Amino acid sequence: MENSKSIETSSKSSSWLLISGIIGLVFVAFIWVYLIDKKEVVAVVEHKVAETLTETKPILPEQVIPEIEVDETVFEEPPVVEVIEQTYLPSLDDSDAWLKEKLPSLTWRNELLKLVIDDGMIRRFVVFTDNFSQGIVAYKHSPLVSPSSSFSAIETQLFDDENQQEWLWDTNSENRFSLYIDLLKSMDSQKLIAIYLDIKPLFDKAFAELGYPDNDFTETLQRAITRILDAQLPKSPLKIIRPSVMYKYKDAEIEALDDVDKLLLRLGKENVLIIKSALLEFSEKLSQETVLQE
Repeated sequence: MENSKSIETSSKSSSWLLISGIIGLVFVAFIWVYLIDKKEVVAVVEHKVAETLTETKPILPEQVIPEIEVDETVFEEPPVVEVIEQTYLPSLDDSDAWLKEKLPSLTWRNELLKLVIDDGMIRRFVVFTDNFSQGIVAYKHSPLVSPSSSFSAIETQLFDDENQQEWLWDTNSENRFSLYIDLLKSMDSQKLIAIYLDIKPLFDKAFAELGYPDNDFTETLQRAITRILDAQLPKSPLKIIRPSVMYKYKDAEIEALDDVDKLLLRLGKENVLIIKSALLEFSEKLSQETVLQE
C-alpha cells in the first residue's frame, strides 16, 4: 500500500512540474512577444508622428530683417563749449573803486602803492600815455606822485668858453626813483595785462574823450613803450649848465631832445635799463594776448 501511495505521489509531482514548466515557457514567450511588439509599436508611432509633424509644419516665408539706419552723430563726442567768464565792468566814472580793489593783487610790495594817484586813474593814464607817445611829459596828468626830492647837481668852478659855469651830474639824484623802480619790478606782468584787457573798453572810452573815437588805445600804449625801448643812453658823463633857475644840458643836441628823452636821462642809466627790460616783457605778452583775442 505504501509503495502505491509513493508512486502516486511521485506521479503527481512530476505532472505538476511538467505543467509548471509549460506555464513558465508560455509566460516567457508572452513577455518576449509583448516587449518586442511594444518596441516596434513605439517605433512605428514615433515614425508616424514625425511624418505628421513634417507634413503639417507650415512653411514660413523667409524673414527679411530691415536695415536700421544708425545716427553716427549720437556716438560723436559733444562739442566743447567754452565758458567765458564775464568780468563786471564798472562805468568810467566809478572805475577808481574797482581798480583800488585790484591793485593789491598786482604786486607783492603793496606798501609801494602809495606812489599811485588813485583819483581818475584811467583818465590820467590815458592822457599821460597819449602825450608820452608824442614825446611830451604831461606832469599834471602823471599817474604817479612826484618824487619827494628834486634833481640835484654838483657845482664846480669850471667855466666854458661862453663863461658858463659847469655842473656835474649827481648820480645820487637817481636814487629818488628807486621806489618807483621797485614797484615796477614787483608787478606781475601777466596779471597786469589781464586786468588791462578786462577794462580795455574803459581805456578806449577815455581815449575817445580825448578826440580819438575810432582809435585803439593799445596802439598808442605800444607806441609809448617803443619810445622807451628805443631811447639811447649816453656813453659819457653829461655836462650841465645853469643859466637860470633851471638846469640845462650843455650839449645842444641833448638839450634839443624831446621831454620824454630828457626825462629818461634824468632817471639814470641803470634805472632805464630795468624799465626797458620790464616793458619789453609787458609789450611782448600784450601783443600775444591781443592776437589771441582777435
